[in-house]
Amino acid sequence: MIPRSTARLQQTAPLLLLAIVVLGGALRFYRIGEQSLWLDEAFSVWLARHPLREMFGWVVKIDQHPPLYYTLLHFWVSVFGDSAPTVRALSALVGTITIPLIYLIGCRLADGDRAVGLLAAAILALSPFHVRFAQEARMYTLLTLNAALAVYALLRLLSDSPATASAAQQQAAPRCADSAAEAGQEGHRHRRARALVRSRPPSPGRCLAWPGYVFFTVATLLSHNTAVFFPLATNVFILGMLWLRRHSDYLHLPSIRNWLLAQGGILLLWSPWLAAFVSQSLGVYREFWIPPPALHTVLSAFAALLSDFLPHRFWIMWAAFGLLILCGASYFRLRPAYLALLLVLVVTPFAGELLVSLVRPIFYDRTLIWASLPLYLLLAAGIRRLRTWPWMPVALLTVAAANGISLREYYVNFEKEQWDDAAAFVAQRVEANDVILFNATWVQLPFDFYFRSCHKQVTEHGVPVDLFDRGVLEPKMTEDDLPRLRALIQGHDRVWLVYSHNWYTDPMGLIPAALEKEMELLGNWRFHGLQVYLYGARRQSKLYTGPVQALTEVGLFWPQAFGRPAPTAVSASAQAPGKADSQSAHGGRQPGRYY
Repeated sequence: MIPRSTARLQQTAPLLLLAIVVLGGALRFYRIGEQSLWLDEAFSVWLARHPLREMFGWVVKIDQHPPLYYTLLHFWVSVFGDSAPTVRALSALVGTITIPLIYLIGCRLADGDRAVGLLAAAILALSPFHVRFAQEARMYTLLTLNAALAVYALLRLLSDSPATASAAQQQAAPRCADSAAEAGQEGHRHRRARALVRSRPPSPGRCLAWPGYVFFTVATLLSHNTAVFFPLATNVFILGMLWLRRHSDYLHLPSIRNWLLAQGGILLLWSPWLAAFVSQSLGVYREFWIPPPALHTVLSAFAALLSDFLPHRFWIMWAAFGLLILCGASYFRLRPAYLALLLVLVVTPFAGELLVSLVRPIFYDRTLIWASLPLYLLLAAGIRRLRTWPWMPVALLTVAAANGISLREYYVNFEKEQWDDAAAFVAQRVEANDVILFNATWVQLPFDFYFRSCHKQVTEHGVPVDLFDRGVLEPKMTEDDLPRLRALIQGHDRVWLVYSHNWYTDPMGLIPAALEKEMELLGNWRFHGLQVYLYGARRQSKLYTGPVQALTEVGLFWPQAFGRPAPTAVSASAQAPGKADSQSAHGGRQPGRYY
């Protein structure tokens, strides 16, 4: 007989799931266009605007990512346009769709216990890490969705009986028990149900799960190159379970032949991208910006997946996360293979990126976003394990409160690079004979994204080379490039320098130092993530002082409608150009980077 509380939950689960999905979608779309597109997002839009053939060529030549997200964004932009809220809406929509998927995965893992599925869906809906990347025009929510679909298809293979059971036989399937006696009784019913269904025809769901697993694993691989650790994780699990078959008698494991055929299908479908994957990997091996990971890097990545932006002073909440994960492991004590699956899906990408980082550092929290799904499932199972009042609601409220604090930190304090404000500022001051220079060359993309609306015809150049002329995403400035820089400013009375990400592309400050030798520094303004310099010919005797403050006072430039303070004007004599500028402009932290 089904308990009354369980029957009530089964009836209300669809409405509860709908409410959770609506909440998660609202959080992902809330203020989605308020901040400027930052460098990576502008690059996504720039690629998406190209015809598909050209876009694929650029992806292989200068990028480190596969083309699936850019392809989807290409068609999205062609239909809905390329404004900041519009291009981000694709990620928000994909992130929202993932919420009901983790519900289905949780129900499968918990043998139909909808409470685990609902709790997992709620944790994902409130996750600050997922909300953050649902508001970026990048591929990380798509990576999560495809990985979730592949995991769900894999669970259908493992949990669906090879034969179709009747409803009465399915009700005989085991539920997690709290005592050894209950476990023995349910194990007996489970063995009996398995014996009854062996002679029945194959389950249609299990047959569809095979192509689903193959297709969505390939889609995961085409979402991000570091997703190669996903099929590695599933192979470690399945091959391990086949080797230890006696410890997984409640799973319907595929035959080794069928499994290897599925892996061959994945490799065959992915093979058109294989050459480009190797080329991009070699490019990363030659040079990449990510620093070697340390212990605090790994711990920070793990903490970000759990509750990004949660201050460290809330130690009791961090302790609660740890205890709930342990309780989640205890929940699966009667199904250790499911626990092994979740742990493999978490450990494999972490360990894989750390091992590769011994040769070339690639460890980065956002590339591990799909590993958050098994973590949330463990948290949900841990909350469910605390069945009695008041521990279960207290645990749920603790997780919700932690994510609520983190979300507030994200919405209030997290700030992206202010390319919109910088472009508007320059557009108000630029003159026809000016030239605008960009270090790192591709920082021209987010600037032009906003500057184009100003309809100003101004000469623009990248330093050390124009946009992607070397076939490199971020060419570094050297002393050999200084003659070209001097040639670019010839014949111009005023030169603007848009300076960003210089800690990597111009760490010695060669560009501003060379310009100051040739011209006079008239002004330097800081925006979040970048600086703007203005240089003038030395024949000008009057310094260009206080432009922002003066124009703000008379209301000519910086209206309050911008919702942000005016940029900080830095004294030419008090600010030495170079690496220190970048660090101070970002509060001592490196700006968001591209990966």
